[in-house]
Amino acid sequence: METTSEASDDDSAESPKSQAEFFLRAAEKVRAKFPTTPGVYLFQDQSGRVLYVGKAKNLKARAGSYFLKAAAEDQRTRLLVKEAYEIDYMDADSEVDALLMEARLIKDIQPPFNKELRDDKSFPYLQITTHEDFPRVEVTREPRANGVKLYGPFTSAGSLQGALQVLQRVFQFRNCSLDIEANDERWRWFRPCLLAAIRQCTAPCNLRISKEEYRKDINRLKQFLDGNRVSLLKQMKAEMQEAATALRFEQAARLRDEIQMLESIKERGDLDKHVQPEVFQIDPKKGLVGLQRVLKLRTPVRAIEGVDIAHLGGTETVASLVQFIDGLPFKSGYRRYRIREVQGIDDYASMQEVVARRFAKLRDDSEVFPDILLIDGGKGQLHSAEKAFESLGIEPPILLSLAKREELIYVLGRDKPLRLSRHAFALRLLQYIRDEAHRFAQHYHHLLRRKKTLGDD
Repeated sequence: METTSEASDDDSAESPKSQAEFFLRAAEKVRAKFPTTPGVYLFQDQSGRVLYVGKAKNLKARAGSYFLKAAAEDQRTRLLVKEAYEIDYMDADSEVDALLMEARLIKDIQPPFNKELRDDKSFPYLQITTHEDFPRVEVTREPRANGVKLYGPFTSAGSLQGALQVLQRVFQFRNCSLDIEANDERWRWFRPCLLAAIRQCTAPCNLRISKEEYRKDINRLKQFLDGNRVSLLKQMKAEMQEAATALRFEQAARLRDEIQMLESIKERGDLDKHVQPEVFQIDPKKGLVGLQRVLKLRTPVRAIEGVDIAHLGGTETVASLVQFIDGLPFKSGYRRYRIREVQGIDDYASMQEVVARRFAKLRDDSEVFPDILLIDGGKGQLHSAEKAFESLGIEPPILLSLAKREELIYVLGRDKPLRLSRHAFALRLLQYIRDEAHRFAQHYHHLLRRKKTLGDD
């Protein structure tokens, strides 16, 4: 993580000459190297701490605006540029990608000049249940981890809600919270809501439609959401043109707005690429209790650290360390390391180096060790961590490694790995920590290739 320590008064106040030099140097860098494509730009101070993260449709134009006379006179940008020493960027595939990337960086780094997006507010998802006889469709900021088909995250809740209303008129799905069973005849006496009367729902609550026919409608909806939207939009555009030709301008305007809302459906992130870890948290208490039980520990688990090794473009190896307290991420304890002593790509040696550096510092500073150290990998990575403790001559905490393919838990000192149910709270907590360490390492790889801002803990 970027350093959180504040600069001294002498360091934070640059002389007019150095500030002018930064203006000239940064402006030239933006002009010469920044692309005209979407992305995020980052202002950093002299120690490499990120001061501000912003998104841009056109990186060159947006970042260049900070070095105009008007920006120098504006109070917010004037203070930012006064503290800044460097400016850099990370390119994105689209404006949506840039917006989601900006939000993730701000939540992870907590830059001092970013006041918004620093809390745990998440972006919305479109969720279709898969475990019910009559699947429901809903917008949520707290999606379920299983039993649903998810789309998103979406950048605009308003546009998503509007698009959902249009889709409901076309596909007539339900969005209620009723638990409807197709074989329960009592539902035939249930009174449907207004949506059935205005033909925006086929009223499965009254068993007016069979389970098979309803699922056909849901499958058509999924096909639309997965990208097969050409025929519907073509039909609506033809209706809009016909209404305009017939001077039914109110109807044409309504169709135009609906088309725009449906087009916004494609303006969403990717579930894997734009992960929101705070959205898919498991129950931390159940995860910790489960770990205590499966590891046969006498005392409860409180602190867990996870380590992952990553390669930047195949030329540089880095490591990330994440810290969880009481089953929740403790962002101030996150660290990143550049591998110093290992030549070439050697995950085992890199793991040994990082673990040795981390626990040597904890020992030298008389800090408390975590209860568990989780290594991303299998037996080889686990034994590399063991060697680190042997080289230091200190007793390790509980050492675990979690292999990705079969999700086996290797425990130092045990011959056979633990194989837990995929739904076990203990396994899901370890997966969360392992994936968070991986995400934390990979998320910054473009920035780290350009700028050497890794901590030396």
